[in-house]
Amino acid sequence: MANRFVLNETSYHGKGAIAEIASEVVGRGFKKCFVCSDPDLLKFGVTQKVTAVLEKAGIPYAVYSEIKANPTIENVQKGVAAFKESGADCIVAIGGGSSMDTAKAIGIIIANPEFADVRSLEGAAPTKNKSVPIIAVPTTAGTAAEVTINYVITDAEKNRKMVCVDVHDIPVVAVVDPDMMRSMPKGLTAATGMDALTHAIEGYITKGAWAMSDMFHLKAIEIISKNLRGAVADTPEGREGMALGQYIAGMGFSNVGLGIVHSMAHPLGALYDTPHGVANAILLPTVMEYNADATGEKYRDIAKAMGVAGVDGMSLAEARKAAVAAVRQLSEDVGIPKDLKNIVREEDLDFLAQSAMDDACRPGNPKDPTKEDIIALYRSLL
Repeated sequence: MANRFVLNETSYHGKGAIAEIASEVVGRGFKKCFVCSDPDLLKFGVTQKVTAVLEKAGIPYAVYSEIKANPTIENVQKGVAAFKESGADCIVAIGGGSSMDTAKAIGIIIANPEFADVRSLEGAAPTKNKSVPIIAVPTTAGTAAEVTINYVITDAEKNRKMVCVDVHDIPVVAVVDPDMMRSMPKGLTAATGMDALTHAIEGYITKGAWAMSDMFHLKAIEIISKNLRGAVADTPEGREGMALGQYIAGMGFSNVGLGIVHSMAHPLGALYDTPHGVANAILLPTVMEYNADATGEKYRDIAKAMGVAGVDGMSLAEARKAAVAAVRQLSEDVGIPKDLKNIVREEDLDFLAQSAMDDACRPGNPKDPTKEDIIALYRSLL
């Protein structure tokens, strides 16, 4: 069996990287950009940092911002219509996962009109054409949507999130500029950072993991563990470290899959509009405990990467506990809630568990859960 790896054609990293957007647009022969960004980024002037680059280079653009934090089918449909009306030939996606996921869905549908029904994109849709070219500019250090082949759209009518996986949707260019992430408040920095850690840990233990993905995930765990506290405190070093760490995690998990932390987090976002990073962070230590006996020596590696001392001298059981404790401590240090008491209703557990079982991330989990296992995991956090 061959192991496939898909990455951006080009990526830029470091302070001031957004200046390269103009050269990429011009160099690739694009005539007009469709800027996809969310309302808050427009309100607080973050999107304008990129549009100023376009204006300086004389590149015309149209802005689309009807995007919710958990983007919906309607957001995508309106975006497709707006793209057609704009006359653009490329997309510049500015924001977190919401903006980039919306941009991916728009780009895929424009290039593959037979998938105009957004629901038809769920899972591994058999699209034939590459998306409209996307230049992705993250403003959060967590989702790594700028380097993944995944996107998530909420079906508001059914209260569920659709995970879409398509090699044709990956942005051609990623521009990872830590200055674009300075506007994140502490809570969002913490939540998106824990999302990145979840990507790295789940990617490391998923069934599809192999040597190349392991390399990325272990390095991502190390960088994120060293820098997340600093990023929350808004230190330049912390911001730069998280910008890189979350991208490296994305390089890995996009190609090998995730697990039930994500499959359990998705319905929390769909039903309660829980921020994705917060849901992941709350679930991660508990799910790690559940998965521990199916991970071999990998938790020892995770503990080492997180800087736990004396790991080599520990028994396997001790090393596993140390890895979980390190994750739990980091989550606590950056202010993530410890449980789901203020989020989940007991009467929703059956629906949440079934949604998690149906989620595209669930098969990658190192341990095959039953619906009853999922209910028990949710309940343990109430």
